[in-house]
Amino acid sequence: MHKRSAIFPTAILVVLAAALRAEIRPVWFGTGGPGAEGIYRADFNMETGKLSAANLAHRIGNPGFLALHPDGTKLYAVATMDNTGGVAAYRIAAGGALEFFHFEPTGDGGAAHLAVHPSGNFLLTAQYGGGSVSLLPLDGEGKPGTASVTEHAGGSGVAAGRQDSPHPHWCGYSPDGKFALIPDLGLDGIVIYTVDPDRPSITRHGFAASVPGGGPRHMRFSNDGRFIYLLNELSLSVSVLRWDAAAVRAGLLSETPTLSEETKAAESFNSAAEILVHPSGPFVYSSNRGHDSVTVFRIRESDAGLDVIQTQPIRGAFPRNINLDPGGKWLLAAGADSHTVAVHAVDPGTGKLTYQRGSVIHVPAPICILFGPAE
Repeated sequence: MHKRSAIFPTAILVVLAAALRAEIRPVWFGTGGPGAEGIYRADFNMETGKLSAANLAHRIGNPGFLALHPDGTKLYAVATMDNTGGVAAYRIAAGGALEFFHFEPTGDGGAAHLAVHPSGNFLLTAQYGGGSVSLLPLDGEGKPGTASVTEHAGGSGVAAGRQDSPHPHWCGYSPDGKFALIPDLGLDGIVIYTVDPDRPSITRHGFAASVPGGGPRHMRFSNDGRFIYLLNELSLSVSVLRWDAAAVRAGLLSETPTLSEETKAAESFNSAAEILVHPSGPFVYSSNRGHDSVTVFRIRESDAGLDVIQTQPIRGAFPRNINLDPGGKWLLAAGADSHTVAVHAVDPGTGKLTYQRGSVIHVPAPICILFGPAE
């Protein structure tokens, strides 16, 4: 009897330990710069916020931005092969390993960003240097096909040398997937396209103006889909636009600086880079290169405007990219110049960040962070 009672608690402990096992997700890092060799991968503990050491997942030139297929089984990267800019396609194998299976040129040089449509029928790339957007159809296996290129035209001319011509910098979709939205730094606004996912194709629909000289870079929709938070690279500010899904237009409501004029004046260079909306709380995050920080905003209930509540050092240099884990518990900041990725805990009540000590890992020139599906 004594022997059985000793075994029984042990069995319970084993079951409880398995039940409480922390969720582990693969994290991939796109890179671009000295010392970088391609896409890197680490494991992220969703409970403790700890990253494993990063290892090279696939050697390829300048995989600057990464995106998942909606089914979670494929990954795409804007990259370079044989001096040609295009999209590299990978199957995600066990443990988050990447199996390269195709490379397709964008048709207009290297891309700054890409996004796969929710239908999984196509992806878009934004060519900052080429001033264009490319649509690459995806077949049933997820293989990208020949690109169709759509050129942007014009330039606001407010910031000399930066806005003399179009510079698409990000691509994404409306919450219902019916429209593609392309912030253009050179045009000071968002170019809006109607999407036909079956052909597939995009057709220009309209334009949403932002602040003159702001230099739109990246954007995110609010969780209810009613507002757009547009990050302005040049002015280091966030424009809030109301998205009218019925009329398919976006109107400017307000603008909030990410840093004070006094803070910006103290640095020789400042530039806004990435913006995120918390998946469940009224918080927005943007990264500041030069100042090397993340600005935390609270969304006002009254008008969806933003109030700055914290400016958090990233514990690294030149944060071109930041990302939240799918649950919004952790924020990872990539220091492109410090060759680091650092983890910060997100307070669920306030949205404020706290640096997670001992959580910095080495990644050569990281400029994109992408969380994978749970293992």
